[in-house]
Amino acid sequence: MKLIKDKLMKKKAYLSLLFILLVAYGYSQNKTTSMETIFVTPTIDFEITGDGNSDNWKAAEWVDIKQRAHLDVAMETKVKTLYSKTGIYFLFYNKDPKLDASLTTDGAHLWTEDVVEVFLWPDTTKEIYFEYELSPLNYELSLLLMNIDGKSHRWEAWCLEDYRRVQHKTSTQGGAKKSGASIESWTAEFFIPYSLLAPMGQVPPAKGTEWRINFNRMDYLDKKEIYWSWQDLPGSFHEINKFGTMFFK
Repeated sequence: MKLIKDKLMKKKAYLSLLFILLVAYGYSQNKTTSMETIFVTPTIDFEITGDGNSDNWKAAEWVDIKQRAHLDVAMETKVKTLYSKTGIYFLFYNKDPKLDASLTTDGAHLWTEDVVEVFLWPDTTKEIYFEYELSPLNYELSLLLMNIDGKSHRWEAWCLEDYRRVQHKTSTQGGAKKSGASIESWTAEFFIPYSLLAPMGQVPPAKGTEWRINFNRMDYLDKKEIYWSWQDLPGSFHEINKFGTMFFK
């Protein structure tokens, strides 16, 4: 009888240890998952300046954007975001020794040069999402994208009234804002109004709303393609089911 009791005690101890390990594993997995969510703080509307010097930005935390393609130099990239009753604010900081940007037209293929990008997917019940790109020379590209029957389609916004326009400005640090200039970094600041996103669901967001989102950057230092993304998308920046989450506080 004593032998049976001892075996039962050992079995209970083993099961208890196994339970603790499983709980600890689950906790660690939850911590990892939480890194895929950013919590966006509300703000009153403020003026875009291109350098992020507004006091409103003090309420937002920097989110690091990982460099996925490496040279022998690390180029820090990070972003802040805030939201108001009328739209969403973004602030990118990009280390960069040289501006490889020459396009001077809105709507051009900006991703073929230095650029930052935001992808917004407010309503995951429909495969309709929004892409915004801004170059260091302050030229923009706005796209509405749709996946229909496995095929991707994109539309560029046009005939924009003032209330639907993205407010955007850029600045450089350590050098001139011109093509080929040697610099230390560049900053992109922009405001996307909800009125531009109106065709999509869950717009405007309320407190507690969740959108899917990703942040990207492209750079062509010495003709070598470097890219960054908040969530790793090795196949394409358009893998929307791998986007992270934006939670509106």
